[in-house]
Amino acid sequence: MKKKVIIDTNFLLIPAQFKIDIFSEIKRIMQHPYELFILDKTIMELNKIIEEQKGKDKVAAKLALQLIEGKVNLIKTDAGLVDDLIVELADENTFVCTQDMVLKQRLKAKKIAIICMRQQQYLCLV
Repeated sequence: MKKKVIIDTNFLLIPAQFKIDIFSEIKRIMQHPYELFILDKTIMELNKIIEEQKGKDKVAAKLALQLIEGKVNLIKTDAGLVDDLIVELADENTFVCTQDMVLKQRLKAKKIAIICMRQQQYLCLV
């Protein structure tokens, strides 16, 4: 059975900010067959960053939208905050890619596997 890898918005900014290829890094650490997912709200958050931010965050969000093109599946969601929806959707067959400390704590409490960045150089499973 394929595992679900849900990528949080802040994680999609890593390639531009830290020059890490998150897709090859995820492939390197995943021991199981998997599929990549993002929430529809993540696209909305990236577009909001592009509209409202300047400089490197705007560039990072634009790059993120280009990188996910054709590589990730979209999960349609109802109203709610992205973090709440991710916690709700995650189960024992889910890995969540995030840098958000509060979200990590909520996922750990639910015993969900987390992929995060280490030393601003590579990704690891926690």
